[in-house]
Amino acid sequence: MSYIKVGQDANGEDVKLHYIDQGTGNPIVLIHGWPATYEMWEYQLAELPKHGNRVVAYTRRGFGNSSKTWEGNDYDTFAEDLNAVLETLNLQNVTLVGFSMGGGEVARYMSRYGGARVARVAFVSAVTPFLLKTDDNPDGADKSVFDDMVENIRKDRFDFLQSFGKKFFGVGTIKHPVSQATLDWMQSMCQLASPRATEQCVYAFAATDFRQDLATLKVPTLVIHGSSDETVPPKNSGERMTQYVPHAQFIEYSGAPHGLFVTEKERLNRDLLAFASGGTVDSSSY
Repeated sequence: MSYIKVGQDANGEDVKLHYIDQGTGNPIVLIHGWPATYEMWEYQLAELPKHGNRVVAYTRRGFGNSSKTWEGNDYDTFAEDLNAVLETLNLQNVTLVGFSMGGGEVARYMSRYGGARVARVAFVSAVTPFLLKTDDNPDGADKSVFDDMVENIRKDRFDFLQSFGKKFFGVGTIKHPVSQATLDWMQSMCQLASPRATEQCVYAFAATDFRQDLATLKVPTLVIHGSSDETVPPKNSGERMTQYVPHAQFIEYSGAPHGLFVTEKERLNRDLLAFASGGTVDSSSY
C-alpha cells in the first residue's frame, strides 16, 4: 500500500494517508465522504484514468488505512493534509472533487491556500455551504439531528452504519437501487474508521461554516446533488451553493440519493470527465 506523510501527531508519530495514484494526464483528486475511504470511488477510479487523466484519491486521517490520530479531526487540519498531498505529488492544474464531507476540504483548502495548484472544483452531494441551523442560517438542520447521530454511534456504531448505509443509497421497503453486496461493501469500509474520528467528524461537517470559504472561489465550479438525497438534503446544501458561488453550475440528479457515485455512476463519470477537460457539463439531455 502507498502512503503520503502529512505531518506528525501530538506524540511525534508520523501521520500517513493511504492513497492511490493511477493514469497520466491532468490530475483529478477525489476526496471521499464520511465515514468511508478512498475506495468508495471504485467506479470513478476504474473509469476516469481511461480518458487521459491522472486520478489520485486518498483516505482522510482517522479513516480506513490512514493514521488514526486522536486530535486533528477538523477542517483546518484536513485542508493542511490536502495541501500536503498536492505538494508531495507535485500536482498542477488539478480538478478537485469533494464528495459530501469532502466538499468541506475543497472549500477550506481553496480559501486557506488561495486555490494553489487547482484549476477547477466540483462539489458532489456536498455538505457546503453550512449544515447547522443558527440565527443567521435558519435553513440549516437542528443540532439535535447531529447529537442523535453521535449518540447512536456511541450506542452501537455497527448498527448505526447499517441503517446509515440504507439511507445513504436510498434503500427502502420497495426501492433497492443497490444490492445487499454493495451495502455490505460500504459498511465494511466504514467500520475501518476510528470511533473517535467517526464522532468528531459529525460535528466537523455539521458545525463548520463554509460560506466565507466559498466566497473566495474564482475557478470554474460544478455542483452536483441528488434530488432525493436524505443524508444531505439539497435544500440545505446543493441548492444554496450558487448564493455563495454565483458562477457555479448546479446540476440536480432527479431521484438520486446521497450515494450517487454508485447509483448514477455512468452519469457522474461523464459529467466529471466533461468538467475536468475544461468543458461545460450539459444537463439538457437528462
